[in-house]
Amino acid sequence: MTDKVSNGAADLVRARKQLLDGGLPRNPRLDAEALRSALVDLYELWLTSKGAELGITADSGLAVVAVGGLGRREMLPYSDLDLVLLHDDVDPARVAEVADQLWYPLWDAHIKLDHSVRTVPQALRVANDDLIAALGMLEARHIVGDVELSNLLIGGVRREWRTGIRSRFDDLIAQATARWQRSGEIAHRAEPDLKNGRGGLRDIQLLDALSIAQLTDAMPGLGPDVPGGGLKQARRRLLDVRTELHRVAGRARDQLRAQDADEIGAALRIGDRFDLARTLSDSARTVSYSVDVGLRTAANALPRRGLARLRRMPVRRPLDEGVVEHAGEVVLARDARPQRDPGLILRVAAASAQTGLPMSATTLNRLSEDAPELREPWPKDALNDLLVLLGAGRGTIAAIEALDRTGLWGRLLPEWGAVRDLPPRDALHTWTVDRHLMETVAYASALSTRVARPDLLMLGALLHDIGKGRAGDHSVVGAELATHIGRRLGLWPSDVRTLSAIVRHHLLLPDTATRRDLADPGTVQFVVDALGGEVQLLELLHTLAEADSLATGPGVWGEWKASLIGDLVRRCRLVMAGDQLPTPEPIASELQAKAAAGGVHIDLRPGEGKYTYIVTVIAPDTPGLLSDAAGVLALHALRVLSASVGSEGASAVNTFVVSPKFGDPPDAGLLRQELIRASNGDLDLPALLAKREREATGAGPSPYAQAPPRVIWFDTATPGQAILELRGEDRIGLLSRLAAAFAVAGANVRWAKVVTMGSAVVDAFCLDLGADDGPGRRATIEKAVLEVVPRPAPKKPEDAAAPGAGPVF
Repeated sequence: MTDKVSNGAADLVRARKQLLDGGLPRNPRLDAEALRSALVDLYELWLTSKGAELGITADSGLAVVAVGGLGRREMLPYSDLDLVLLHDDVDPARVAEVADQLWYPLWDAHIKLDHSVRTVPQALRVANDDLIAALGMLEARHIVGDVELSNLLIGGVRREWRTGIRSRFDDLIAQATARWQRSGEIAHRAEPDLKNGRGGLRDIQLLDALSIAQLTDAMPGLGPDVPGGGLKQARRRLLDVRTELHRVAGRARDQLRAQDADEIGAALRIGDRFDLARTLSDSARTVSYSVDVGLRTAANALPRRGLARLRRMPVRRPLDEGVVEHAGEVVLARDARPQRDPGLILRVAAASAQTGLPMSATTLNRLSEDAPELREPWPKDALNDLLVLLGAGRGTIAAIEALDRTGLWGRLLPEWGAVRDLPPRDALHTWTVDRHLMETVAYASALSTRVARPDLLMLGALLHDIGKGRAGDHSVVGAELATHIGRRLGLWPSDVRTLSAIVRHHLLLPDTATRRDLADPGTVQFVVDALGGEVQLLELLHTLAEADSLATGPGVWGEWKASLIGDLVRRCRLVMAGDQLPTPEPIASELQAKAAAGGVHIDLRPGEGKYTYIVTVIAPDTPGLLSDAAGVLALHALRVLSASVGSEGASAVNTFVVSPKFGDPPDAGLLRQELIRASNGDLDLPALLAKREREATGAGPSPYAQAPPRVIWFDTATPGQAILELRGEDRIGLLSRLAAAFAVAGANVRWAKVVTMGSAVVDAFCLDLGADDGPGRRATIEKAVLEVVPRPAPKKPEDAAAPGAGPVF
């Protein structure tokens, strides 16, 4: 090897050092993007000059092809130089001589080099046998020499990738999943792996590979309001941070160390380490969402073979008004009109959260472009759909994440921008603030039957830290924001006050229980005074404290903390007034007159919301009437949002507020006819409801609940009467099933108040138990009730894994 060759590589190293140091004459320090571009030019100049010196020309039968960073034009300061020397009908001795004179100067200059010498057929065989090699060659780019030879390789690799993608797709997913499990999520790691972590640069290369296979767009559109600028901006930010990481470390490095974060943030003019963490979270979550979309799209676009080609097109299963399932995704119905339906966004998201099916990217983009703003105050339908979304357990997280990455969540909740991707300030917190809020909602949904107002619990969980990221005490700031949000959502003024108080005092119980003497009456009185003596608020804060702690991180909630807060709550309850018993709704005078006349009457009229109606049923008060009436409503896809059950003389007066699952409600005359048939035993309502539920869920007899159902008994002043309050989750025909269970158990329903909040129900029934009232009788009734209420699914071993660790497609 000649000195001339050695000096050539030494010049390359010196030039690279000058670029890194900004030491060229009158040349300031290059920013990250300019540095990458300059390094690409520098390496290409050296390789083309060296190629000409070694006789690697257009007609030489030799070519140098770059893969890796140089192939992508993303050369980082200390990235490996990945090169392939191609040859065709060239004397082996000549090839060996050229390779030695090309590789040795780089080795001697301590430049990391991955190299190979192959013919085009050899390179194609390697790409066919080795998935990692194939992914690398998809990025191949001609540098110097015989361009036709390079094109044969580049075109051949891409052609075989497209034709063979069906057989390699499962391996591609397995490889990505294993990488994510090893490296974790960039958005939620203190020291993330920018290259291999979930949401990193390898994932962007995965999208490029799917695009080359013509299965998806490498840069899927995320809507006009996407936070952070979309995938293109996310890619640049990740590259910029990794570039500065190389410059700071003085060597190749993929993992961002905490001690380097402030320097890198300052170099990129982002800010301190917290600002850098926020930027990385935004970029990584955008990439993660894009990869989920890309993998789903690719899976649906895979070419079919054999009998699979003859299968019928996927069926469109209705999920809600204007919302259907198609090919494993939630999409808009053909007759949906987003421009005229501002609540459609929430119905789509609620259906996705409940079913666990992802929302189609095309649907989200269409909603981003066409859906109008929800006017203040929100209609009750929209609020109810929001509560359904929030009550769906872990499905809530994926749905809100998809809405947020496409700009739709910020449209619904503008205050979210201050907490989006906001990093925690202490080590106890596992998640960014916005993800912590979603985690709290998911945990709260599993505890919702502990409270009489699950709707306020879910909203409080969503907003309890909404004041972070702003100046001042986040509890005080958040309480003011919660007041504005509550009014926008259309809550009653009293509920707005409660929601604001939840946010203001969400730390009151844990802070007091762990820092003050609970035996001191002054401690208890302090809490009682702070809460205004409201038992309901105390109950909500108690449950939220547990959900908040569980969502913070491992070990934050335990027996010690639970016992302290439980003791404080018990002491406060003793000081506060007792719970009030549920009471029946009064019956309007015009309904009393109609009931006195006798006969079967059904009246249906529009309710307050766009999709709500009021159905009044007046009929002879016979056993099973409530079950039959509620069953007929459910059979016609009318979901009971609330109900008031009473009697006047020999007639029952039952009023239901209902919402059609799809389309318009049936005619009142048809409902009356069906009710008479059911009362005469001509309709097998249990069998028909079971069939309807199977069709709606596409699975078993009923969907699983998030929280275990809870039955609470209250004694009344009337002997032989008791009030049963059920807290649980709704299902098709639940009220009919409950009424049937009471009838079988011989318990007559004197009156009832039924309320559905999202997917949660809080139903109170005044039961006439007669002289046989006692613990045994109540236990029998309770057992019958719990048999028809959805229960949480049995936990599986994989449920213990960290959420969000894998793709959703």
